[in-house]
Amino acid sequence: MKRVHFLATFVFLAFAASFAFASDPSPLQDFCVAINDTKDGVFVNGKFCKDPKLATENDFFFPGLNIARNTSNPVGSVVTPANVAQIPGLNTLGISLVRIDYAPYGGLNPPHTHPRATEILTVLEGTLYVGFVTSNPDNRLITKVLHPGDVFVFPVGLIHFQFNVGKTKASAIGALSSQNPGVITIANAVFGSTPPIRSDVLAKAFQVDKKIVDYLQKQFWYDNN
Repeated sequence: MKRVHFLATFVFLAFAASFAFASDPSPLQDFCVAINDTKDGVFVNGKFCKDPKLATENDFFFPGLNIARNTSNPVGSVVTPANVAQIPGLNTLGISLVRIDYAPYGGLNPPHTHPRATEILTVLEGTLYVGFVTSNPDNRLITKVLHPGDVFVFPVGLIHFQFNVGKTKASAIGALSSQNPGVITIANAVFGSTPPIRSDVLAKAFQVDKKIVDYLQKQFWYDNN
């Protein structure tokens, strides 16, 4: 009887583990270039794929990440993505890049999350104060001041930010573990949603007067992505 019980327990744990360690399957072909035309495509990982024989070098190419972008906006930063939307050949490959430019004296990539990706950031120029906040209940802030050549990791799904603390412009390259990592900018999502979240809900959540919430919801929330 004990042997039967042990065997049943083993089978149950093995079955549970198969779900615990499940992940996206590896590609079963060399590549799966994304296309918008659904007529002759095959739907794979959120995109339709063109016939591999029709793929060209431009499906795997994106120019210009060496070019600094204009940071004249309310947050003083701009993000230039290189994901599956810009490089169709990234479809199913689970990786993407961004270039981030920061204005001098306080250019900010505001607190945000990537729901589908871990990010590893490399500073190209300037001095950045970066950090992320761990999940409940600790909500611990982990920060570091980075200089050119420094690398920092933001774990998947955690709120993180970068802030230019230098007197000159700054730039960085981020690599993300998804072809389409997604981004949720916290202030934009909470105070700039469409339709807006009820102000009494936010007033209670943030423990502030409803007038403060009303004021924040009337602001223009700039999206630097």
